[in-house]
Amino acid sequence: MDFSSPIFILVAVAVVLVILFLANAIRIVPEYQRLVLFRLGRCIGTRGPGLVVIIPIVDRVVRVDLREQYLEIPHQSAITEDNASISIDFIVFNKVIDAQMSILTVGNFAGAAQNIAATTLRSVVGDMSLDDVLAKREQMNEVLRVKLDEVTERWGVKVTNVEIREIIPPPQVLEAMTRQMSAERTRRAVVTEADGAKQAAITVAEGNKQSAILNAEGARQSAILNAEGERQAAILRAEGFALALQTINQQAMTADQKTMSLQYLEALKQIGASPASKIVVPMELSGLVAGMVTLADQAGNGGKPARSRTDEQV
Repeated sequence: MDFSSPIFILVAVAVVLVILFLANAIRIVPEYQRLVLFRLGRCIGTRGPGLVVIIPIVDRVVRVDLREQYLEIPHQSAITEDNASISIDFIVFNKVIDAQMSILTVGNFAGAAQNIAATTLRSVVGDMSLDDVLAKREQMNEVLRVKLDEVTERWGVKVTNVEIREIIPPPQVLEAMTRQMSAERTRRAVVTEADGAKQAAITVAEGNKQSAILNAEGARQSAILNAEGERQAAILRAEGFALALQTINQQAMTADQKTMSLQYLEALKQIGASPASKIVVPMELSGLVAGMVTLADQAGNGGKPARSRTDEQV
């Protein structure tokens, strides 16, 4: 085969042209992308996903990513309603919902969205006080999202979310916030300490109360037990005294005159032995003496009753 022949050269050129044509004519589009097709400068629609065939030189395509993207907005200075200058940076999350409009209606979406976001931020912050800006981030995020979405919707792009990352207030405000935070922590410490002291006092008082109740209960039980013991002792003493009286009464009923006389003499003997200077003599002494004489006479007569003088005369 003659590689230098004109026929071979023509065939080789034709093969190269076909390969180049196919390389430029066949496009493979992923699921998350779309091709905006321009034919001779006119937009004829979108293509994809999958295999797309175009006409080289005549057709031109622009790839559009349909996935959610984020755009970082650098620190932007804004003035609040109460004339406080702050610096805010945030992130805008967006997603293309119309690939054709996103190419035809805006030339540089990133730059346009950044400028719109900065302008919208100043408008939103200007309607809020510094305290609201610092405390109501969620509300600011929602307001920014709605306002940005109203602008980007005509570009075929939807703003899905806005997140404020950092808010830097003026140095004077930062210093005041630091002092306020320190004072708040001091206040909380004082309140906590006071609550602790209060709880401790309540606990001590409760303990004293319980102790007093227990002491009173113990004293009451002790008094009850002492009274019960004294009552039982009094009952036992009364029963003993009654038993003694009963025994004495029974013995007295069985005692005769002789026994009583001897007991009487024994009592007089003990009285006479006492160191007292005065002795009280009972009136029954004469009767006692007469009884003793009678006993003595009986003892001399061998136990027989003594005869009276009348009997002797007879």
